[in-house]
Amino acid sequence: MRTTVVAPGLTRSLLLWYRRHRRDLPWRGTNNPYRIWISEVMLQQTTVKTVIPYYRKFLARFPTLRSLARAPLDDVLGAWSGLGYYRRARQLHAAARLILETHRGRFPRDPDAVRALPGVGRYTAGAVLSIAFGLKEPVLDGNVARVLSRLFLLRGDPRSGPNAKRLWAIARSLVESTAAPGDLNQALMELGALICAPAAPECTACPVARRCAARAAGVQESIPARRRLRDPVSVHSSVALVERRGRYLMRRRGGSGLMDGLWEFPSLDPMDGRGVRVLSLGRVADLRHSITYRRLRVEVHRARLVSEPRPRDGYRWVTPAQARRLPASSLVRKVLDAACIGGRAVGGRACGGGAV
Repeated sequence: MRTTVVAPGLTRSLLLWYRRHRRDLPWRGTNNPYRIWISEVMLQQTTVKTVIPYYRKFLARFPTLRSLARAPLDDVLGAWSGLGYYRRARQLHAAARLILETHRGRFPRDPDAVRALPGVGRYTAGAVLSIAFGLKEPVLDGNVARVLSRLFLLRGDPRSGPNAKRLWAIARSLVESTAAPGDLNQALMELGALICAPAAPECTACPVARRCAARAAGVQESIPARRRLRDPVSVHSSVALVERRGRYLMRRRGGSGLMDGLWEFPSLDPMDGRGVRVLSLGRVADLRHSITYRRLRVEVHRARLVSEPRPRDGYRWVTPAQARRLPASSLVRKVLDAACIGGRAVGGRACGGGAV
């Protein structure tokens, strides 16, 4: 693999642009590794706009690493509810406990120790170590890979073995050429998020456009090669709202998968009853919901029990307020809102009556 030579002017231009144009985000302006770590985990596969309110609420609930490590997992999942990709929350909790046990509650500075934490890969380790401690550790996420692929005219899939290796080498050369590794890494991320977009990059606003080999060749929009997304799959389901004395029947998912351990309303499907059968009393709402590549159409039914649920099967009667606090996907809140349970409707409009 050929050696990358980084011109000093490249890093200077990136840093100058970043310090003038960076967004005012709640996780910036701190070198607290715990807060930076939380933000980086939340931002995985999630937009900044979505993350900001969750980040603030999560830190209000768990202001320190020790408070997160000592909290029950259900409380952590509850605070994460609606953010998706719940494995991140489980791994975050496990990593916090490991740090408490093996590092006396202090986020480690050693790169190998950080990468050994559950859910922490090379990118997350590099981001936290460079921003919090000023270590010259590189980062390479989708935004950074796109920026570097264009700057250095790297064709092909940036995730392929040879290309990924090349990009990590470039990222390391860049971060080792500066006295401000944290700011440089954030500059690359910010440039990819704001200017060097996947489609129609704003080259006229780019601080390093004159150094961009892809732009010079006129191929900036075709680099990097775009991967083919998985085709969406349509899924139809029906959920049952069974009410008893102001409480609603919910069940906890078992097994493994994206949603294991989360709470949901029971299904009308007799093959999915897990020890309980329900009978529809009428449809009250239709919802659309997406989970990764799945496109769900969900019918919400008012229903009554045909057989009694068994607690050992994971069932519980909960109030609407409790349902909103349980570890659950955002679909549960959508169901409650659409059915006007708890005094709200879709979009936060007031409901009359509050019950189905």
